Amino acid sequence: MSNKIIDRIVELIFNKKGYDVKILDLRTLTTITDYFIICTGDSDTQVKAIADEVDKQMRAEGVRSWHTEGYRSLNWVLIDFVDIVVHVFKKESREYYNLEKLWGDAPSVTAVDPILKIPVKRKPGRPKKIKSE
Repeated sequence: MSNKIIDRIVELIFNKKGYDVKILDLRTLTTITDYFIICTGDSDTQVKAIADEVDKQMRAEGVRSWHTEGYRSLNWVLIDFVDIVVHVFKKESREYYNLEKLWGDAPSVTAVDPILKIPVKRKPGRPKKIKSE
């Protein structure tokens, strides 16, 4: 069951243009949860949109979160589904808290965007304009 839920959460994150999605398998390291899903958004609005989409769609599919937090600051929103905890970060907060390093002993996988078929390390941006002289 967890793999289907993980796949669905990852899909929802990519639908809202979240990026640098990592899945950490914590089953052999702790009893607090089985998996972390970590992703990044570029703004408060995007972090909120990703978190809202995950919580709303999973609830509609019968998977209710047990706890959420971080909606006030929108630097790091946590959605706790008990066996799976989703962390939606703004880039600066993700670098500061560095959960991947903190849980460095956990096996991890970089999720692949189902449309692009590649891992998205950062949000695709517009090409920079080159100044003409």
